[in-house]
Amino acid sequence: MESTRVDRWLWAVRLTKTRPDAAAACRGGHVRVNDRPAKPATTVSPGDEVRARVGDITRVVEVVRVIQKRVGAADAATCFVDRTPAPPPETALPVARRERGAGRPTKRERRVLDRFRSGRL
Repeated sequence: MESTRVDRWLWAVRLTKTRPDAAAACRGGHVRVNDRPAKPATTVSPGDEVRARVGDITRVVEVVRVIQKRVGAADAATCFVDRTPAPPPETALPVARRERGAGRPTKRERRVLDRFRSGRL
């Protein structure tokens, strides 16, 4: 077996939950094989690069082994090399909070909070 359909392969290696989900991602333009838009029947073979947007993450994988049937997670992980770039680090912004039970802010405290929220502090 030298090649298989991309929707079947995405499902078999557990990048998508179901095969119809994989086919819908292909039809929606969320899957690319070797930087070309892929239809569900596009064939993949070892050495191909597959970009698939799964949820909010774009996964970039290289096909190592072609399988057509769903296998265990450990076996599925050996069928591709994950080349997905690391997500950018999130910067934690300080949160303006008041102590519980402190009552309504005074006019001065409200001005300070407004400056803080607008980024002028």
